Amino acid sequence: MTSVLSTPPGAAGSIAAMSPLLQVDHLSKAYGPVRAVEDISFAVRPGEIYGLLGPNGAGKTTTISMICGLLQPDGGRIAVAGQALAADPQAAKRLMGVVPQELALYEELSAAENLEFWGRLAGLDRRTARARTAEMLAALTLSDRAKDPVKTFSGGMKRRVNLGCALLHRPRLILLDEPTVGIDPQARLNILEFVHGLRADGVGVLYTTHYLEEAEALCDRIGIVDHGRMHAEGTLRELQDRLGDQGIFVLEGAWAGAQPDTWPGLREHYRVLSHTDRQLVVAALSERDPADCLRELLALPVRAENVTLKRPSLNDVFLQLTGRNLRE
Repeated sequence: MTSVLSTPPGAAGSIAAMSPLLQVDHLSKAYGPVRAVEDISFAVRPGEIYGLLGPNGAGKTTTISMICGLLQPDGGRIAVAGQALAADPQAAKRLMGVVPQELALYEELSAAENLEFWGRLAGLDRRTARARTAEMLAALTLSDRAKDPVKTFSGGMKRRVNLGCALLHRPRLILLDEPTVGIDPQARLNILEFVHGLRADGVGVLYTTHYLEEAEALCDRIGIVDHGRMHAEGTLRELQDRLGDQGIFVLEGAWAGAQPDTWPGLREHYRVLSHTDRQLVVAALSERDPADCLRELLALPVRAENVTLKRPSLNDVFLQLTGRNLRE
């Protein structure tokens, strides 16, 4: 896929030095006693893909809905390109493209008709909308299906058209809410490649997902949310470093009924990240020789059938912070 967004040369330069396209400060939203979002803050700069990572129900979609103006926050502030969203919502929305988790397409219309419709709704004149529709269909590798009704498309193709509808007016900020849910691996790869190209054009991308491999591959910075709260944020390396440089030990064996908390010395030297009937996952608490760690772990009261040393993943970080897996 190729990019169809036009930005000045060098727009995707030093991300850290740029003013945020999106600034979220202390955002909160409750539904009765349920705190869906509580005191969340983060920023997205030009040319940056910021991943908002968490399991279903973590507060990601509620956060997106407040940023694009569909929900009124109970507290906090949202600014788009330095301007408060509340001060001029329409001006902010003109700078944004929103790809919702649920498809926003008319099934009876063709791919081209859907794109033109959403382009006109975003303020493009008929001639410009038609020209950009042709460009977008080519970029999405859908030119040969331009006149076909969307109802005849696969799930991945519909997701690509849905993405194109949000990009036709060439927004500076893109909000992508779980854009690869329910599609096959090849369709997912196509969308991820397209999103990666947006960064090269200097576009700021807020990307919500509960697929850790997408965040690891795409995102410049990642915020980990659960139960409406931001638990940590940083680059992938910064988040991995929270668990130290010793790596993660994955022990396979008959761990059903085992009680690692009661084993002498284990809690003093290791953090238990996960414990299931067949697997015990631990991280060393201090810098130590992996060979020494391996000897200690093989001497545990329950015999390990296999031990693997790996670099911490986002899921390991999430386990440390919340006590559960990303996809629970």
